[in-house]
Amino acid sequence: MSTERIIQGRLIGPAEVGLVQRLLAEHPDWHRTRLSRELCAIWDWRNGSGRIKDMAARTLLLKLEQRGLVVLPPRRSSATNTARNRSLCLHDHDQTPIAGSLRTLLPLSINRVEKDAAGLATFKSLMAQHHYLGLRNTVGENLKYLIRDRHGRLVGALLFGSAAWQTQPRDAFIGWSVSARRSGLSQITNNTRFLIPGWVRVPHLASYILSRVSRRIDTDWQAKYGHRIHLLETFVDRDRFRGTCYRAANWICVGRTQGRTRNGPRGAPPAPIKDVYVYPLSKRFRQELCDDHS
Repeated sequence: MSTERIIQGRLIGPAEVGLVQRLLAEHPDWHRTRLSRELCAIWDWRNGSGRIKDMAARTLLLKLEQRGLVVLPPRRSSATNTARNRSLCLHDHDQTPIAGSLRTLLPLSINRVEKDAAGLATFKSLMAQHHYLGLRNTVGENLKYLIRDRHGRLVGALLFGSAAWQTQPRDAFIGWSVSARRSGLSQITNNTRFLIPGWVRVPHLASYILSRVSRRIDTDWQAKYGHRIHLLETFVDRDRFRGTCYRAANWICVGRTQGRTRNGPRGAPPAPIKDVYVYPLSKRFRQELCDDHS
């Protein structure tokens, strides 16, 4: 590995790869979970609430293996996520049309999706069947929301996850240096999925949901992960959408992507050009993201 690279938000160079290779050689009896946890302990790799980031470490190890840098021990059991997601696609949802004015739906119930099986299954099923990007398993810090109207009917779902490692429009808007971005990235979250099901046709509903969630997400993030977030971001596919609901909810369009994936290296297959929207959660967001980092 001739140059350092950012993988799962960490700077990985020859020394880091050498450490993983040495652990594999010295402990051939370790399974993948043990390896990822030991790596977290050595690096003191933790989230804001102090929990080790073993799933992020597991993904990092898989990426190292994909690049031919390490050979991981065999899996102890076959992956079941694909089969689990296929079964979720069979879950039925009430698709009775919902129309009319926003006030007929209020008050909305905006609920964080926790680890309870029913809520998580509903969320995954909705995304898998009704979001144009489908369902992807989340790695790292994230929040999921389900939105119901006053009658208990599902009218929306949102997923917030890891921010893009770098995107010029957002970084210029913040005024980040490279070191400040590296330190402050965990204080940004990306709205990677926003779904209003096709059977819901209610003007202004999407922007209303975005506004409500924007007012509470920092508190929710602190409760779950022990640290604050100061900026929201999202990427809007220009070929499909105009970003109307984000603009109506006072998100700011700061530019366009250059046709790369969110964390993809240069030379990767081109991705659709997307508008970059951000939403500061306070007037001091630049100071919070940049102070003590550069």
